[in-house]
Amino acid sequence: QVRLVESGGGLVQAGGSLRLSCAASGRTFGTSAMGWFRQGPGKERDFVARISWSGGTTYYTDSVKGRFTISRDYAKNTVYLQMNSLKPEDTAVYYCAVDFAGSRPFTDQKAYDYWGQGTQVTVSS
Repeated sequence: QVRLVESGGGLVQAGGSLRLSCAASGRTFGTSAMGWFRQGPGKERDFVARISWSGGTTYYTDSVKGRFTISRDYAKNTVYLQMNSLKPEDTAVYYCAVDFAGSRPFTDQKAYDYWGQGTQVTVSS
């Protein structure tokens, strides 16, 4: 059974930093792309970042480029999202997800096969 567990969310002031973690278990994730999405209050779930199976390629939505960094630790089966210079508009529930097939556009939620339960990030102004 595949399981993704996010952690690291919390309350931070604008300009601060947080590092989210997503621990994966139940299957080998070393050959799968991983992504982060977020859902703000009253909004749809949107793509934030993605890392390829090799870790050599990363993608970000424009609003987080230069502030967020996605990375992965194969030994720990964990994906991270380092978030710096946080803004109130970054407030959302953040979800990690795994894409085993790689057959759909990666900004599409439907491209991902399994999801974590989410972790709340709140940025105060």
